This record gives sequence, C-alpha cells and structure tokens, in this order.
Amino acid sequence: MSKGLIVIVVLVLIALFVFGQYVSVRNTLVSKNEAVKAAWSQVDVVLQRRADLIPNLVETVKGYAQQEQKVFGDIAKARSALLSAGTPEQKIAANQQLDGALGRLLAIVENYPQLKSNENFLRLQDELAGTENRIAIERKRYNETLQDYNTYIQQFPHNIFAAWAGFKPNNAYFTAAEGAREVPKVNFSPGTAPQGATPQPAPAK
Repeated sequence: MSKGLIVIVVLVLIALFVFGQYVSVRNTLVSKNEAVKAAWSQVDVVLQRRADLIPNLVETVKGYAQQEQKVFGDIAKARSALLSAGTPEQKIAANQQLDGALGRLLAIVENYPQLKSNENFLRLQDELAGTENRIAIERKRYNETLQDYNTYIQQFPHNIFAAWAGFKPNNAYFTAAEGAREVPKVNFSPGTAPQGATPQPAPAK
C-alpha cells in the first residue's frame, strides 16, 4: 500500500471520528437545550399562576387601603410587563419588578389589622404563599438545568462542536430581586401610628 493511500485512509478515519464526535455532542446539546426549555416552561406556569392571583389580592386590599394608589399602580405595571414579556430574560426582569411591588403591598397590609383578619385575604395570601413556594422550587430546578447546559457547552472540545452547530451559552438565570422578600419594619409602639399609612376602618357591610 502506497504512502499516499495510507495518508488518505488515516485522514478519512480522522474525519469520521471527528464527525462522530460532532454528532454525539450536537445530540447531547439538543437534549440539554430542550431540558432547559422544559424547565423554563414550568417556571412560566407558576409565574402565570401568581399573575392570575394578583388582581383579586389587590382588589381585596383596595377595600381597606384605597389611598395606596402608587403601590397598586406599580403592581399593575409590573404584572402587565410580565404578561407581555416574550423572552425568559424579559420575564425575569418583569418578575423582579413584581417581587418588589408585592413586597410593598404586603408591607402595607401590616398597617391594616382588620384586613389581616379578612377571610378572603387570608385565603388569597395562602394561595400566593403556595405559589411562591412553587416558584422557588421551579426556579431552582431551571437554574440547575441551565447551569448543566452552560457547563457542558463551555467544556473542551464541546465548545468547538457547539460553535459549529450554532449553540451558544445561555445566561438567562432566574434570580429574585435582592431584598424583594424583605418587608419593611412597621412601628406598632403604643401611642404611635404605623409607618407608611394611617389605619382605616373596615368598609361598611
């Protein structure tokens, strides 16, 4: 066998090996990318669930705190941005705004003892708390799936094959706004009014 033929055979074998590696990595990337999409879809479901609960919650609070229009407006704006967002990045940003607005709403509730004992409000609050727990679970699962995808795609030689196949790292991690869950302290000392609002009587039945 001539040297030229040997070189050709070796080159063909190398090409077949590289192509096999490329196909394997590409299939794995497709699988991991689909897993990221599936994990995000679960996050999207629970975000939608929370968005559906918010109008009733706001309307209940309005019955006791009609003067808190700025907070109600902030919540409506953030909720609208969340519902109209088209990408995970946009929804994550809108959700951070909604986190902050909801935190301020729940801080206001502390100023209205009669609202805190309202059965409808308590039911909605329980449903919201359950939804927040689901968001936390699905957010963690999504972030872990996304991290697995990003780790794989940036490893050598996967990064080379990924570039050939058109796959890129995805940095759309889901994070809660810092301090969004922190409720401002409210002063209930004797002889002083709670900070942030003046308690209002319950609406007449």
